[in-house]
Amino acid sequence: MGNAASYLLVFFGGGLGATLRQLINVTCARCIGTAFPYGTFIINITGSTVMGLIAGYLAFKGDASQPWRLFLMTGILGGYTTFSAFSLDTALLYERGELGLAVLYVAGSVALSIAGLFAGLAIIRHLT
Repeated sequence: MGNAASYLLVFFGGGLGATLRQLINVTCARCIGTAFPYGTFIINITGSTVMGLIAGYLAFKGDASQPWRLFLMTGILGGYTTFSAFSLDTALLYERGELGLAVLYVAGSVALSIAGLFAGLAIIRHLT
């Protein structure tokens, strides 16, 4: 597969991931409110869980082609999850004087994202 095709797979996957991210952020803001960055919180956890599932599958089964890896992991998940938004949300909470929420957000995001990744790996280990 050529470089151009690889970049196109990442491009289209990234677009899908970013669109899903926007959908979740907007939906959370409308349904739950904006006092806490619920959208990014949910995105970080679900993205890490899916990354664990995919990484676990590839590690134990190993039968996904490079184009699928690029499309799913680099493209879709790369567009879906970013910690730049996480950092910005933390800073905004801090700037608003919500230190307790900022600490909860950081600790919860990190702990639950890592737990999600381990859960994904464990699920794949159990299924294979």
